[in-house]
Amino acid sequence: MKKIFIASHCMELGGAERSLLGILNSIDYKNYEVDLFLYRHTGELLKYIPEEVNLLPEDKQMSMLAIPFSNVIKKGQFSMAWGRYKGKRKALEFDKENGNGQESMVMLEYSHKYTIPCVKRTINKTYDLAISFLTPHYYVAEKIDAKVKLAWIHTDYSNYLLDVKSELQMWSRYDYIASISPKCTEGFLKVFPELKDKIIEISNINAEHLIRIQSKEKITDDMQVKSGEICLCSIGRFAYAKNFDHIPAIAKKIKEKNINFKWFIIGYGGDEQLIHDKIKESGMEDEVIILGKKANPYPYIKKCDIYIQPSRYEGKAVTVLEAQMLGKPVVITDFPSSDSQLEDGIDGVIVPLDDSGCADGIVEVIQDRELRIKLVENCQKRDYSSKDEVEKLYKLMGD
Repeated sequence: MKKIFIASHCMELGGAERSLLGILNSIDYKNYEVDLFLYRHTGELLKYIPEEVNLLPEDKQMSMLAIPFSNVIKKGQFSMAWGRYKGKRKALEFDKENGNGQESMVMLEYSHKYTIPCVKRTINKTYDLAISFLTPHYYVAEKIDAKVKLAWIHTDYSNYLLDVKSELQMWSRYDYIASISPKCTEGFLKVFPELKDKIIEISNINAEHLIRIQSKEKITDDMQVKSGEICLCSIGRFAYAKNFDHIPAIAKKIKEKNINFKWFIIGYGGDEQLIHDKIKESGMEDEVIILGKKANPYPYIKKCDIYIQPSRYEGKAVTVLEAQMLGKPVVITDFPSSDSQLEDGIDGVIVPLDDSGCADGIVEVIQDRELRIKLVENCQKRDYSSKDEVEKLYKLMGD
């Protein structure tokens, strides 16, 4: 049997993690043996890892990468503490010298760059394929032996502040780089044109069977709508990229057009207080409701009338594909990779990113019942699982 190694951070709620579940649920375990190495055995999605997967033990050193610094000291991991301190200091210096208003990924990259040299090699096995599923990609590059190594892109790199020279050295250590969409590829190659020959495109794989089963689970009554109200739903990290801090302003403009609705936001993250503040400032407490983290978001998608992804930018939003899979009308903003996410007017609608244009576009979809029916019918005819994409992994091993 061919041997595959996959490394990722943890199994917290997120699009990338659900995509990883899609891959794990699509592999042919009669012919392939999979070792999954998670830096931390945490997250609501851990329980959904297929039983055929060999989940390797947690590594004490690698588990130190995303916990409070004081805890690293308390656990006696002084070399990891020093690496994290050095990485943070250098990242702050880099951001100060090069900051241009973009969201920085330097702190994350450096946290791995300066700690991985301290990590002891504990996996003494040679694999046919080793996959680093989430950046930074130093661990697989330096600590795993494999005939072929693959690193994954999940976002549009042109939107971030990076230490390009440092990251180029990291990415160059891989045989292939998997991009989830043409726009992701385009954004990545704007920053790293030297890596063009390493790029292959592998769409997000969705565990359709699991999603449909989970969508049937009963939910609490926290998604209440009155008769005549349209139920809107958005899911994602509470972070700059998702643009959830603008939902209250968009909702206010929708309300001004005499539309009765509730807009539910599911997720978690650093921008939660900002979103709460914006809801209060706009007077949208009755219309915009934060439901918080949900281990199983699918019953909420199934219950809503329209799924909305108002992002500033995306790689390829897994939640949009999941909403389409569940037969929901989908509205997304005109972020750079939007045209690779859906066909405008066919299986979803693309609206302007600015608040007024977004609100107008959502209202049009709300008021056009025939359009919504058409979107649903087209979604139901299509396969959004992309399960055949796993064949591309087999080809990397010569199969």
